[in-house]
Amino acid sequence: MHLVQTMAYVGQEPWHGLGNQLSPHQPLEVWANQSGMNWSIESGEIRYATSDGINSIHNYPDQRVLYRSDTKAPLSVVSKRFHVVQPREILEFYRDLTEAGGFELETAGVLKEGRKFWALAKTGQSANLKGRDRVNGYLLLATACDGTLATTAKFTSVRVVCNNTLAIAVGHGGYAIKVPHRSQFNPDAIKRQLGIVISSWNGFMDRMRALSECRVKDNVVEAFFQRVLTHPASLALDSNTPSLNDRAIKTVRQLYTGHGKGSEMASASGTAWGLLNSVTEFVDHHRRARSVDHRLDAAWFGQGAVLKKKAWDEALLLLS
Repeated sequence: MHLVQTMAYVGQEPWHGLGNQLSPHQPLEVWANQSGMNWSIESGEIRYATSDGINSIHNYPDQRVLYRSDTKAPLSVVSKRFHVVQPREILEFYRDLTEAGGFELETAGVLKEGRKFWALAKTGQSANLKGRDRVNGYLLLATACDGTLATTAKFTSVRVVCNNTLAIAVGHGGYAIKVPHRSQFNPDAIKRQLGIVISSWNGFMDRMRALSECRVKDNVVEAFFQRVLTHPASLALDSNTPSLNDRAIKTVRQLYTGHGKGSEMASASGTAWGLLNSVTEFVDHHRRARSVDHRLDAAWFGQGAVLKKKAWDEALLLLS
């Protein structure tokens, strides 16, 4: 079962083969219609009936139900302090960025029947590593109305040869700007916080190039995989002993030694950059999941994103 309900995209067909393909540089109004984001989240009172013989109806004033304006389908039950972010606000965030900032929307859509929605845009920034290994910069904005995700803005890179994604640090080491739903969503404030994108990308590009020049020996490779793919004690079956994910290590090792997309490029073969991309490809394309949509959700927002950040941090240690 797909998490993706509707989406629109430019360029390459998405992972699940669904969605409406658009030609480049379409206005946001077209994106709203074709991505299935041309509706709003409405709010209603919660009422319940008691079985006391007279079927009396009571109100529950502390919470409210959110529902779709088009289908009236319920989305979630939230407190009255919950600040809703509308689908149109996610797209509207990109208006000045696409009209005057050189950004270009690439995908947008609705997950989980409307409970989560996102848009992803190219920033126009890119880097070429040796062997024509190209990496492009993107800006992702996503939110959820069921309490599972704060409104989140994050810069990410996409390696063209394999579509592996990796978050880019913003500011003082953070990897995303998050606005919890108890606060008002202020797109201008987020853009001000993201204003250091140029310096962020340049720093990321320098580190990518350094990783592609860093040769690694076999014993370093195995130690890297074990550090990255060992679960902390809190996740292990025995709470006192970390758990080594042998199946994942076997898969990642194969990706690194020639089976991964782009693994034989000059930038990746035998380098720390290749090590990192074996992990990002595993998370984005091979990690166990109920569906490819669930894997994508985890790679962007969940445990997959955590695993990729751990791999990035460990790879940078190899440079010292």
